[in-house]
Formats: sequence, structure tokens, C-alpha cells
Amino acid sequence: MQTIEKVIEYWNSRPCNIRHSDQEIGTRKYFDEVEQRKYFVEPHIPSFAEFPKWKGKKVLEIGCGIGTDTVNFAKYGADLTSVDISYESLNLTRKRLEVYDLKARTYLANAEHLSDYIPVEPYDLVYSFGVLHHTPGTIQAIEECKKFMNAESELRLMLYHKGAFKVFQILEEYDYDYDQADDLIAKHSEAQTGCPVTNSYTPTEIRNILTSLGFDIIDISIDHIFPYKVEEYRKYKYVKEDTWNMPDETFRSFERRYGWHLLIKAKLK
Repeated sequence: MQTIEKVIEYWNSRPCNIRHSDQEIGTRKYFDEVEQRKYFVEPHIPSFAEFPKWKGKKVLEIGCGIGTDTVNFAKYGADLTSVDISYESLNLTRKRLEVYDLKARTYLANAEHLSDYIPVEPYDLVYSFGVLHHTPGTIQAIEECKKFMNAESELRLMLYHKGAFKVFQILEEYDYDYDQADDLIAKHSEAQTGCPVTNSYTPTEIRNILTSLGFDIIDISIDHIFPYKVEEYRKYKYVKEDTWNMPDETFRSFERRYGWHLLIKAKLK
């Protein structure tokens, strides 16, 4: 099993989405372009997060990365606490908040032991998008989330989908069987290879896990297929792969079945 130190090393060396702009890192123009690019290729994030809904509410964001969702929660008036295990990522989030003149409490923290880092109190929303599948103890991290929830709290998670089109692409390229895929999925789950930990789940698996941990499921949905040619995308051009040159409605039907993102909403029983 990969250690948490390897996870920290990986995300310190390449904070998520840091290359979403070629502007000077840390400038307003850089952060504006990062947000535009992220939400262009992942347009389901704002509708899943529902940033305006949390105005005046307490939000705990676990795994803020370089702060794209962070600034949007803060912009819409959430009483926000954001944490990340990568100090490089967290420093960029803090800079981003400063650039936009926004407020949030920020902590360097390991999600598997979150209650050791921040005061335990209930939040209206515990939110983690694309993060907890990258820690060795994903289930332990979800258990930690419970400590920051009460009967009125909501948990919103994005975890990777084991039945995604992307998984079958990886398996086909490297000639692996589906039941031997975990290490290969981890290595190729992100834009840069070598991610030390990536856990993935079917909707049934994550439903059973959350139910066993004492959650009631509000909704589990599937979204996000990346349709663009990677080499063109790295040049900030959006050219679709031939596979995905189809009507939008048809493409969306594929995303809702074979997307890479499991979008989970749950409450405590």
C-alpha cells in the first residue's frame, strides 16, 4: 500500500489544475483562467456544489486543491473552512483568497485524521470533490466526515467511477483485466501519470459503504467524460476526439452512464 507521504509528495509536486493557465501563477488573470478552464471541461461542478445555496451556512471543504471551488463558496458568502494535505496547493488557495479579497479558514490537514487538525463542530455542508479517493484510507476519511455532521448536515462527495469509459480505455491500452485494474487506474487517473493512490467505486459499492457507515443516500449520479484531444488541450485548444463528435444529447446520455465522476449526496441516518 502506498503511504500518505507519497500522496503528499505527489500533490506537492503537481497541484491539481496548476497548468490550467499559462499566465503567471498567483496572478488574478491566472486564477480567472484556471476557473474558466476547469468549469468549461467540468460544467457539472457548479450545479453539484450549488455555491449560492450555502450563503451564511457553515461549509467544510476537504481537499481544496488550488482553491477554485473555495473561492466560489467564499464569493457566495459561505462560512467556509477549507483543508488540504498539500502545502503547495494550500498556499495557492490562500493566495487566491487574498487576490479576490475573500475570507476562509484554511488548514493543512490529513483527511483520514481530520479531527486531529480542526475543531470538531457540525457543518451544514461537508464537501469533497475528487479528493478522498486519493487517500489510502478513503473509508476512514469518510468516517471522519461524520464527526463534522449532525442530522441537518449534508455530505457531498465526488469519487471516481469504476465503470467509467475512461477505465475501459486504460485497460484496453495496457491489456489488463478489469479485476486487476486498481494499480493501473491509479497510475493513469490524472493528467500526469504516477498518482500513488486512486480508489474507484461502482454506484452499488459506494452506496453499500455509506449505508454501512450510517448514511442515508439522497442521490448518486454519474457524470463527466473528457471528450477533447489531450495534446490539443495542453495547448489550450478544445478539439474533440472523433469518438465524441455526436449530438450533445447523445453525448450526455453516455456521460450519465459511463462518466468518470460519481456524484454523491448523503445525510446521516
